[in-house]
Amino acid sequence: MAPDGRGNDGIGSDAKAHFVFVPLMYQGHVIPAVDTALLLATHGALASVVATPYNAARIRPTIDFARQSGLPIRLVELPLDCAAVGLPDGADDVDKIPAELHANYFSALELLAAPLERHLRAHPPYPTCIVSDFCHAWTVSVAANLHVPRLSFFSMCAFCLLCQHNLERFNTYDGVTDDNERVVVPGVERRIEVTRAQAPGFFRAPGFDHLADGVERALAQADGVVMNSFLEMEPEYVAGYVAARKMKVWTIGPVSLYHRHAATLAARGHTTTAVASDECVRWLDGKEARSVVYVSFGSIVHADPKQLVELGLGLEASGQPFVWVLKNSGYYGDKVSEFLGGLEERVAGRGMLIRGWAPQVLILNHAAVGGFVTHCGWNSTLEAIAAGLPLVTWPHFSDQFWNEKLAVEVLGIGVSIGVKEPVVWQLVEKEIVVGREVVAEAVRSIMDGGAEGEERRRKALTLSEKARAAVQEGGSSLANLLDLIKRFEVDAGVCTTE
Repeated sequence: MAPDGRGNDGIGSDAKAHFVFVPLMYQGHVIPAVDTALLLATHGALASVVATPYNAARIRPTIDFARQSGLPIRLVELPLDCAAVGLPDGADDVDKIPAELHANYFSALELLAAPLERHLRAHPPYPTCIVSDFCHAWTVSVAANLHVPRLSFFSMCAFCLLCQHNLERFNTYDGVTDDNERVVVPGVERRIEVTRAQAPGFFRAPGFDHLADGVERALAQADGVVMNSFLEMEPEYVAGYVAARKMKVWTIGPVSLYHRHAATLAARGHTTTAVASDECVRWLDGKEARSVVYVSFGSIVHADPKQLVELGLGLEASGQPFVWVLKNSGYYGDKVSEFLGGLEERVAGRGMLIRGWAPQVLILNHAAVGGFVTHCGWNSTLEAIAAGLPLVTWPHFSDQFWNEKLAVEVLGIGVSIGVKEPVVWQLVEKEIVVGREVVAEAVRSIMDGGAEGEERRRKALTLSEKARAAVQEGGSSLANLLDLIKRFEVDAGVCTTE
């Protein structure tokens, strides 16, 4: 430590609490972790965010902007040793990792333990708490060696976590031989049915079982859970998860509401959105209120080429204005590119295609946007809830099926596209394609769905009001955030420094 007790850059030297965030290096995990770090820094805690070089480059503009504004936040960049685990050069970008090598990527992340511990010992102030993505079981040893508490971070809802936990806790799949056989989730008030194909469990896939067991052990040993959700949306499921896990849970979301200005919304999670953001906003400004449907399947999923064509034709047939985000559109080849070009010509003025990254929260909160066709990733789902938008739910894998059930069956703000099995990372490979007629009808149902559609929109707007109140003075999420800081201040006696 420096003679005056300050860190190497002086940032956060007066902070009583120092939270070290270790997100999983996927965009859907990194973005909410950074937002949470920013929220803690806004209220006086020092926040350090750990990232590998590729991800550090993506979030550095956001961190630098916050630092220039005087917030005590740091970026800790650690190299990823890809070669040591048989990964190719450039594998720090998860989009470039072949599916069969994803388990190797998690092995590479485990090698960050020793460098991270060395860094935290060498760069004061000493951490008072490590906030680790639940996927990072290896942070157990880091926290133990540093003698500091460790919290598990989830950008998931309590409904999902409680239902999945109860399936495993009560051995619900025992004796079930068909992966598509429905079972009833035990231990929750509402009748919720699910299949093993939809909810096999986190990392319960060939080649990942050792990770699944480690994740569960690490979660059981955690000193608490930080969750990107808010109490007013799912009080019974938060209470149920607290009781089931017998640990403290801080719901501090929606963390995307940290961003109140267009500049930070546009830059959130990416470095090259300024031009696309301006162009998109100008296009939306010319549309009537609540007339545009936004379509995006998140940062991981690549739609099957057949599905992409059917989706495009369905949007065209719906008659609705739309903004459709296509990640890595060049991935699909010449035929699909030709189709997309033709589609753009036919829907010119009514439809907008964005190739690559889009400023999603900025778009969702624009007055012209009236609905969202989503893969049901939790970030997207919660961002839509905060914006007061009804959903067409189109889950692809994992927790997305739980999020669909929350939106459609519990909250009453969604219409299911009808997908009942995973379309990626399948237990048994099969082609699943939703037809253009189904797409068009689902879009119409949320944009102009009569009395049922109006009721969905009313519920969505009510949830939006609750979400925004939760992060304001007197709200549950802000109260939890302030309690989190207080619990892990040096003076609270919860950490041991060396």
